[in-house]
Amino acid sequence: MADSPRTEQTGFLPGAGRRSDLIVAIGVVVIIMMLIIPLPTVLLDTLMIANLLLGLLTILIVLYTRDALDFSVFPTLLLVTTVYGLALNVSSTRLILSQGELFSGQIVRAFAAFVVGTEGSEGLVIGLIIFIILVAVQFVVITKGATRVAEVAARFTLDALPGKQMAIEAEYNNGSLSEEQMTKKKLALEREVDFYGAMDGASKFVSGNVKVGILITVVNIIGGLIVGTSIHGESINNALYTYVSLTIGDGLVSQFPALLISTATGLIVTRAISDGTFGEDVATQFSNQSRVYWIASAFLLILAVLPGFPWYVLVPLAALTAFTAYRLQNRDREAAEAEVALAEAAPQAPAQAEPTHVAPLDPLSMELGYGLIPLVDKEKGAELLDRITSIRREMALELGLVVPRIRIIDNMRLGPNDYSLKIRGVEVGRGTIRMGRYLSINPGGVREEVEGEATQDPAFGLPALWIAEANRERAERAGYTVVDPPSIAATHLTEVIKRHASDLLGRQEVRQMLDQLKPDYPAVVDEVNNVLGLGEIQKVLQGLLHEQVSIRNQVVILETLADYAPMSKEISFLIEKTRQALGRQICLQYADEDRLLRVITIDPALEQQIVDSRVDTASGPVSALPPAQHREWVSGVAGMVRRMQEQGALPVILCSEAARRLVKQSLLRDIPDAAVLSIPEISSDISVESLGQIEIQPQSEDG
Repeated sequence: MADSPRTEQTGFLPGAGRRSDLIVAIGVVVIIMMLIIPLPTVLLDTLMIANLLLGLLTILIVLYTRDALDFSVFPTLLLVTTVYGLALNVSSTRLILSQGELFSGQIVRAFAAFVVGTEGSEGLVIGLIIFIILVAVQFVVITKGATRVAEVAARFTLDALPGKQMAIEAEYNNGSLSEEQMTKKKLALEREVDFYGAMDGASKFVSGNVKVGILITVVNIIGGLIVGTSIHGESINNALYTYVSLTIGDGLVSQFPALLISTATGLIVTRAISDGTFGEDVATQFSNQSRVYWIASAFLLILAVLPGFPWYVLVPLAALTAFTAYRLQNRDREAAEAEVALAEAAPQAPAQAEPTHVAPLDPLSMELGYGLIPLVDKEKGAELLDRITSIRREMALELGLVVPRIRIIDNMRLGPNDYSLKIRGVEVGRGTIRMGRYLSINPGGVREEVEGEATQDPAFGLPALWIAEANRERAERAGYTVVDPPSIAATHLTEVIKRHASDLLGRQEVRQMLDQLKPDYPAVVDEVNNVLGLGEIQKVLQGLLHEQVSIRNQVVILETLADYAPMSKEISFLIEKTRQALGRQICLQYADEDRLLRVITIDPALEQQIVDSRVDTASGPVSALPPAQHREWVSGVAGMVRRMQEQGALPVILCSEAARRLVKQSLLRDIPDAAVLSIPEISSDISVESLGQIEIQPQSEDG
């Protein structure tokens, strides 16, 4: 499409965009002055016609707008038009009460005569009834309905927000959207939610305007009778006819535009919000449709030919509106012609640019709500950034895994105090941090209660309290573990990395590991490359990391793979042999300072049943015990693990090599942290103490 500057479409007339903010500001000042300074009747007639025109243009724009993104100023416009209408009411009331029969406002008298029709008391009654019906329809039907629609739309839009956000992220993940497109769609979604929230409140202005209109009408009638009879010396019948007829006309002039606005309110609640100031949005969005100005111009001309209406006001306004429509239509035609000319000049250009690159997802990212930005703000210490550096170094020493750089992102969709941890775009952890507070974790055995807000530790799920800094020392004396905000996020991040270390090790990382090792150990690397593919090596390393076994001793791991891969390339077999080669390292993870390993064993008959239930699947062997027996098995293990923890020992299960993987796999869902070791993994310098044996009742043949 041709490059047409946006500034060409930012005003009622070309070139008016830069003055739009000033015009709007002047208009607001004029509205305020109308409440104070009496207006000439000619000016009052002009402002009333302008109010009617504004209401008509508003509803026409709403009808012709396909997306509320094109008319985002509506909630603010609703407030301004409401105040404008009330200012006109005040001005007309001042003139009607002060001038009485001498009041020369043509618009008010024209509406009164047009609706009342018949002279005398009959006309007054008819006019009053029509006015009451009009107000009742607007208040009971349109305004109340529009308000209810706005409330429901706001609630349902907010409820649908998470699903829409997930849909956008899914499109981004499968490559349908670029990162820039995803950002724009998410921003538009946030504006949509903001718009419905604004409309929910702005709709109350409409109902309030109707109520005030009724009050002003009653005051006008009562005040007119008092002023006419006591001050102007008119008879009761003359005063009644004069002030009731003028009040009806004034009420209709003010309520008819309000009726159009309230109708537009019910239509606009299905729209979204857009950028720009109020003046820029009004200038741009009121110039999007030239046809509405043709319709409005014709409407003004029809009013001008009706008897009693001020043609000297309506005809110039109709001409100005038609001129605006003509200029806008010419602008649109010139833009269309320029686009066609550009397309003809470049016939070989592709109709649609195809994406050439999809940005990969971050291996590991932390998204922060805006309230947590100080944790990574260098001007405020950036404590969390220093902790993250230490975490990456610690994971390299503890697990032998080079953790990829962690991307820190501020996410406005999160709560201000929330954070989210993601691996390749998928959330794996979420927590809340109360800045200025401390997390007081109850590890068990707390000696006294401390006042605070109940919560949970995000890393381990332990019961905890949010406490003020003044209660920190007291909580520590009571036995609580007190953690500051940066430590909360750092601890949670550390646990996420440990639990999902296998997900962070990809083929590219394995290749880099082998390349770094090859200069010093070329024979080992070449031999293992000759018998195993990169993916097979990766799966073995992932299997070790999945059970928190460090892969730092890479030479031993690769030598073991080179030894056993010629026998079998089954991944589960290679993992078991590698674990046995790392036996001393694994035992020391769970043994005490005296190299004593406290374990629980499995009844031999039960262990044999587990081995016999083996089923080979694409992802490796699994245990397939009958459901009832499996439940008893898990329950028995859980009981023994709980007793070990009460004795202060880590839950370690010792079994045969054939049963180890099956036992671990059977407990993954219910007891994921249980360590399972095989007898060949126990190093000769490690002492073993059995704390019990897992047994279950034997199952009958038909049970």
